[in-house]
Amino acid sequence: MSIASGSAGRARIVTAFIRDGGRVLLCHRSPHRLRFPDVWDLPGGHVEPGEPPGVALAREVREELGIVVAPPAGEPMHEIHADAFHMRIWLIENWDGSPANLAPDEHDAIGWFSKDELGGLLLAHDSYLARFTGALSGQGT
Repeated sequence: MSIASGSAGRARIVTAFIRDGGRVLLCHRSPHRLRFPDVWDLPGGHVEPGEPPGVALAREVREELGIVVAPPAGEPMHEIHADAFHMRIWLIENWDGSPANLAPDEHDAIGWFSKDELGGLLLAHDSYLARFTGALSGQGT
C-alpha cells in the first residue's frame, strides 16, 4: 500500500467509527506493526493518490473487515492532525455483511466494545477515549 501525502508531507488517513447501538468495532493492531503496535484502533487506512477520502474509507473497510459501506457524503465526526498524518474519522452505522478480520497481518483481533469497556483498553490515540465515549452516548457525532 502506498502512502498518499497531504499538506506538508503528512499521510492522509481515513478511519471508520463503526457503531452498532452502544458498541464500537475496534481492531487490535498487531504487535509487529511499525507504527502504533499492540493497541486498539479504528479500521481504516491510507488514501491512495487521486482517491477521494470517502471512497478510500469504503475500500479500506471492505479490505480489512469484508463489509460494504457507502462512501460517506458528510463531514467526518472528528479529525486528528499530527506531524506525520491527518486522520479523518467518519461515523458508520449502516453496512452490509458481517465484520471479520480479513487483514490478520495488520490486526490480530477485532471486537465490539461498549463505552464502559473502553477505559480498560490501550487505545492508539489519546483523544480516542473521550471521543468514543461521547459518540457512544450520542454526543459529539
